[in-house]
Amino acid sequence: QVHLVEAGGGLVQPGGSLRLSCATSGSFGGIQAMGWYRRTPGKQRELVAADIGGGTTKYADSVKGRFAISRDNDKNTVYLEMNSLKPEDSAVYLCFSNVDTAGVITTHWGQGTQVTVSS
Repeated sequence: QVHLVEAGGGLVQPGGSLRLSCATSGSFGGIQAMGWYRRTPGKQRELVAADIGGGTTKYADSVKGRFAISRDNDKNTVYLEMNSLKPEDSAVYLCFSNVDTAGVITTHWGQGTQVTVSS
C-alpha cells in the first residue's frame, strides 16, 4: 500500500503565497517522479510542476517564475512553493508519486487540496 498525504491548501489573496506539501508513505523501493497536477471545473487536468529525478524539473508555462518545486528524498516529500498567486491559479491541486516496486513503476495520487486565490 502506498499513501500520499497533502497539506497546505487554502484561501489567499492575489499576489500572495502558499506552500503545498505531499508526503508519500508505504512499501516501495524508491520514488522516481513526484509532482503536482491541478484540476479546475470545465478544464482539462494540467501538469503544474514535476521533479522527475536527477535534479530535473518541469513546469507549466503559466507558472514558470512563480512556482518552485522541491523534494526531500529522505522524507519522501515533495513541496510546491507558489508565489505571486493569481485568481486563475485557483484549483484542486493533486500530487502524484511514481513509485518503483521491484522494477514496476506505478502512479499514486494524493487526495487533493483546494487552493483559492481571491480578494
